[in-house]
Parts: sequence; structure tokens; C-alpha cells
Amino acid sequence: MNRLTGKTAIVTGGANGIGRGIAEAFAKEGANVVVADITTRERATAVAVIEAITQTGRSVLYVQTDVANEQQVQAMVDATLHTFGHIDILVNNAGIFTQSLVEDLPVADWDRVLNVNLRGTFLCTRFVLPHMLAQGSGRIINIASQLGYIGGREVAHYSASKGGVIAFTKALAREVATRNVLVNGIAPGPILTDLLASETEEWKSAKLAELPIGRFGEVSEVVPTAVFLASDDATYYVGQILGPNGGDVML
Repeated sequence: MNRLTGKTAIVTGGANGIGRGIAEAFAKEGANVVVADITTRERATAVAVIEAITQTGRSVLYVQTDVANEQQVQAMVDATLHTFGHIDILVNNAGIFTQSLVEDLPVADWDRVLNVNLRGTFLCTRFVLPHMLAQGSGRIINIASQLGYIGGREVAHYSASKGGVIAFTKALAREVATRNVLVNGIAPGPILTDLLASETEEWKSAKLAELPIGRFGEVSEVVPTAVFLASDDATYYVGQILGPNGGDVML
């Protein structure tokens, strides 16, 4: 506990699923948390994560943000700095998912998935990074997917976006590690979240049969990896993609 005391963390997509789990865990470890999510504050999920963080005694700022929108991302970063004065941790978690064979894939779906999952990761990083470099420290954690390594039927666009996140993580890590900004990623396997629920039963059954562990993962099995990477326990991790994936990818 208290491994993140005094830190300010931004978690995109922080109102649901893995993002919510990370946001709440960071608060329990002592961080003030900015939840950047496209969900409106009036939604029950947004209210719930705000209340959960408040109950830890830490401060929380909710900023409705479409991470694919440059102006909204800039406004979110400005609001964070205005409220807390510094940014120590960025978790690029916001992501969306649709399912289609490439031969039937609407171009609009390709664009939206790539815009949120990959462009959003870039935009949030682009506007946070100068502040981390100026203060001489920071942690950036990009949430990818095991599908960024192995691909998957009917999810070529999602796989491409997450493969891009993996490559971006490694490239950026090489740029900034000597300036004490450490960039790493997490590539979870199929985790029981709304994203997994949106997949077809056929896809889920086939995926389950492939997993060496024989089950889907829980958010609580991913969150400790994010806490680790955000903390001083991970000071020699640079450009690494850690994989809580039930054995779907073994590197």
C-alpha cells in the first residue's frame, strides 16, 4: 500500500472494466486520479468509480473525454494540471471493439477503432509527455491486447490497433527512457469486461477452447500489473509488454 502516494494519475476509459479497476487501485495506493472517459458523469458507472475513489480519501477528477478528439484531450490534460499541478502516471486504457470479417468490415468501423485505440493512445501521450519530460519523471502504461501479437478472426481492425499500440510503446520507450519517463504496456488476454461481452458466443466459445488456463480472466488479475509498472518497483522496466493472458501468448 501507499506505493503511489503523492502521485497524480490519468486513467483513460477509467469508468469501466480494466480502467476502473486500475483507477481504484491507484487511489488505494495513494494517488490522486483523473478519470478520463467518454461516459457522462450522470451515468451510474461514472458515479460509482468517483465514489469509490473518494472513499479512499484521495481526490478524483472526472473529465468527459473522447480520446480520439485532439481538443478534448488537450482540455483534459489542462484540467488535470489546473487541479493537481503535475502528472506522474498516464494509463492509456480507453478502447473500443467491433467484430466483422474484413470482407464485410465497414470503413467507418475501421476508422473508429483505430482512432480510439491507437490515435487516442498517441494523443493522450502527446499532450502529457512534455510535462513529464519537464519534471524529469513519469510513467506511461499502454493497454494493448494479446490480439496485437496473434490476431484473431473477425477482429483484424482491433488486432491492428493493438499491434500499433505495442509498437508505439516500444518506440516511445527508446526515445524517453534516459529522461526518466518509463513507457511500458500490458497486453491482457480475454478479460471479463463489457468488451468481451460484446463478442459473439461463437467467438467466445472458440477463444475459451484455445486458452491453456481454460477460463477468461478477471479485471483483478490485470490490475496488479498496472500498479507494479506505475510504482518504483518497476524502475528497470523499459518498453516491456507484460501479458496477463492465461497462456494465450507465451513469450
